[in-house]
Amino acid sequence: MKIALFLVFALVGFAQQYDLILKGGTVIDPKNGVNATRDVAILNGKIAAVSASLPATAAKKTIDVSGLFVTPGLVDIHVHVFWGPKHAVIADGDISVQPDAVGFRAGVTTMVDAGTSGWRDFADFRRRVIDTSKTRVLAMINIVGVGMLSEDDAVDQNQFDMNPAMVAQTAAKNADVVVAIKTAHWRQMNFISVEKAVEAGNLANLPVMVDFGYFEKSYQTMVTDKLRPGDISTHFYRFPAPLIDKDGHAAEYLLAARKRGVKFDVGHGGGSFHFPVAEPLVKQGFWPDSISTDLHSSSVNGAMIDMLNVMSKFLAMGVPLLEVIRESTTNPATEMRRPELGQIGVGAEADIAVLRMEKGKFGYVDVRGGRIEGSQRLGCEMTVRAGKIVFDFNGRAGVPWREGKIEYPKR
Repeated sequence: MKIALFLVFALVGFAQQYDLILKGGTVIDPKNGVNATRDVAILNGKIAAVSASLPATAAKKTIDVSGLFVTPGLVDIHVHVFWGPKHAVIADGDISVQPDAVGFRAGVTTMVDAGTSGWRDFADFRRRVIDTSKTRVLAMINIVGVGMLSEDDAVDQNQFDMNPAMVAQTAAKNADVVVAIKTAHWRQMNFISVEKAVEAGNLANLPVMVDFGYFEKSYQTMVTDKLRPGDISTHFYRFPAPLIDKDGHAAEYLLAARKRGVKFDVGHGGGSFHFPVAEPLVKQGFWPDSISTDLHSSSVNGAMIDMLNVMSKFLAMGVPLLEVIRESTTNPATEMRRPELGQIGVGAEADIAVLRMEKGKFGYVDVRGGRIEGSQRLGCEMTVRAGKIVFDFNGRAGVPWREGKIEYPKR
């Protein structure tokens, strides 16, 4: 009898070769060319199998996600999450938010802080935020040594605190998490900030992301002459901008810049997304290379809201779901030179977003209150980070308490 029971338990243990199976969802994994109903198995924090049919008994826990989309964990490459004291003081108008509190509920498993820290305070940012967050937090180092201190962009104008050599040195010391150089809000009638950032990018062998202020200078000159292949122009759909010619077409220099390898990122934010620019370009097929939020304390309760809301705006403007997922997963991961992210390939870290598609009539606004309507809206049902469920909107991983399978404290 004991031998028989041992064999039963041994067989059950052998059958449960995975920690978790997400069963019956539509897997959209642009990097690996998957857009079909698949089961996804996870073991030890990694993707262990992606198959048309896996037995439910093969995992310690199997969750039915039929009718839902299973995508790579979303990669948001423009956020501000260096929250709390900086340079020993709490900055007036601190723009940052806590990454774990806002990302998982929108399916975001990887965030890239876009230059909130500079080389002078990067060590503090790493110690307090990057190394303590469940969210994978990567970083761009600001070309300005003190980084961003508040929503007042006066600090960004200090060219005398721009030290490409120190930025590159800091990037080299933190190569596991530093993925780019950032310059932002430069308002002077020259390209000093961009040129210094590119110099740092050359020294560190990293791409540069540019927030180009408010178009006081020649945007065409920047993307044609200043940016290198792989460099990124964020806040792309901002108005007024010299992006559309007199006939309403995408400017020829944009097409040339994209062909040369310059990348165009959304960076929605609280003031940098306008439908009069976005909708004509999108409908002509000039889609963004990457969708990002410019997540900060002012944008989360404004027109931006979160990553899924921004993605839904592009669905409403006509970008197909497959491409919206591509622009929110593998594309931004590749721009940051982390091609192992933003995918659901066997052996990859198990970062997954389980998304629902709501149908109805939905309104979307830009940062000036301009409105469009769409018939679809993405929502997050579940987020898995490194194989662990970190957000579960409908409690799919739960167990009915009335069945007595959960031990509660004694009264």
